[in-house]
Amino acid sequence: MKNFLIVLLGPTGVGKTDTSIALARRFNCDIISADSRQFYREMRIGTAVPEETQLKAVKHHFIRFIPVTDYYSASLFERDVLGLLDSLFETTNVVLMTGGSGLYIDAVCNGIDDIPDTEPAIRQRLKSRYREEGIESLRMDLKILDPEYYSRTDLKNPKRIMRALEICEATGRSYSSFLRREKRIRDFGIIKIGLERSRSELYGVIEKRVDRMIGEGLEDEARGLHPLRELNALNGVGYRELFDFFEGKTTREKAIELIKRNSRRYAKRQVTWWGRDKDIRWFHPDNVKDMIEYIEISITSLIS
Repeated sequence: MKNFLIVLLGPTGVGKTDTSIALARRFNCDIISADSRQFYREMRIGTAVPEETQLKAVKHHFIRFIPVTDYYSASLFERDVLGLLDSLFETTNVVLMTGGSGLYIDAVCNGIDDIPDTEPAIRQRLKSRYREEGIESLRMDLKILDPEYYSRTDLKNPKRIMRALEICEATGRSYSSFLRREKRIRDFGIIKIGLERSRSELYGVIEKRVDRMIGEGLEDEARGLHPLRELNALNGVGYRELFDFFEGKTTREKAIELIKRNSRRYAKRQVTWWGRDKDIRWFHPDNVKDMIEYIEISITSLIS
């Protein structure tokens, strides 16, 4: 094994940006962003895109590289990152990937099932049904069309249910038939570093970050994107709560409170996602020296 991908992951607000730059400088390598919301050009404040000084300190890839109207997926990210790694490994043996999108990180590390693209009209029709009829109607369709996926998915998550129904309708096959879960073998070593803080510490950081985003102009950014609110890219925390405020469904103060609450819940889901991965070595973000030592030992071990 001569080439290595360092994966730095962790929940929203934990401190990945500063840590990734410190590690990239130490190993003299580029950074690949695996934060799916940072892919979009129009979403800067609400996605905590690194500052210009940070972007200039180390070369970043997959930051604000597509318009919010473009379709992009974990399978496309896998394809694009693997192609980029082939190029980067010609001049360096270490690359750093960092982010909080577990599905996108897994796609690069383990591969992802080749699920076909679908027509946007199908997606919009299902969203309209969800708004008009509620989640129970969609659940019943899923139970009929794909009982296997129905039995194991989160039936409280409308996005997952709609995604499965979308594939069923577009292909005439069950969604579960595409989920082979076959791990791909990579020709580079993978070293996973996870960042963690105590719950109270993390939640405190998240609340301060939301206040900072509001102060930097998140409300104006979201208002400019409001006409495109039906796009899947804009269904994330920080935008949908403000959209409800713009539409008179809640107050500004309540919207900000909900952004903080939903950010905390999102962080909790991220931690749960990675809890199943025993290859991750966890560190507090202040312990960069220990991370470097762990990475160097791991590289030496994999080489030998």
